Amino acid sequence: MDWGNVTAEDLVDALREVDWSSPPRPLSEFFSRFTVPRSSSKWNSRLKCNLYYYRTNYFLLIVSVLILGFLRRPLAIVAALLTALSIAFLNDSFAGTFSERVTRTVRQFSPHLAAKMRPPLTPVIRGRPSSKRAIYICGRPRWVFVLMFSSASFILWFVSAGILTVLWALAFGLLATILHASFRTPNLKARLNTFREEFRAVWRNYSEL
Repeated sequence: MDWGNVTAEDLVDALREVDWSSPPRPLSEFFSRFTVPRSSSKWNSRLKCNLYYYRTNYFLLIVSVLILGFLRRPLAIVAALLTALSIAFLNDSFAGTFSERVTRTVRQFSPHLAAKMRPPLTPVIRGRPSSKRAIYICGRPRWVFVLMFSSASFILWFVSAGILTVLWALAFGLLATILHASFRTPNLKARLNTFREEFRAVWRNYSEL
């Protein structure tokens, strides 16, 4: 993939649809081979490639910084977790995995309730889905959970008065992420991983036809 031609919107869409269940990259790889980009185009391409390849590491880095900033504000930690969940529900892979695991856990105690948590069937016309497959979580549309967790996090943010703390912690985490993504030299594994994700996306679109 030519990351120089990838727009920010394409990168956001890729991060939304990609599988986030993959483990983080090893620290020995994460903290190795730092070089200064030779041009703005090289920097732009490197930044997008590293943000995609080390996405799990960056997510854990930001979460760790937020937790350290909220050690004296327990309610703010809960608010941050709820906010992170509401954002994570926008990712198709995370939403599907979360729904599947919750349904599987509920099935052990109440199979009848677990049956009600199944997503509705998508109508099929001439062998193809009539519309793009909607994402459901525990049998409910995704936006229900996003709105519920967002509302709860907003209330906790207001009660804990931790907005300023989260802004500083988030700014520090994002700055560390951008600095690492800017100076970490993309390796062969990053490029091969990109090609593999592209193949999976093409195959997934082909199998839905």
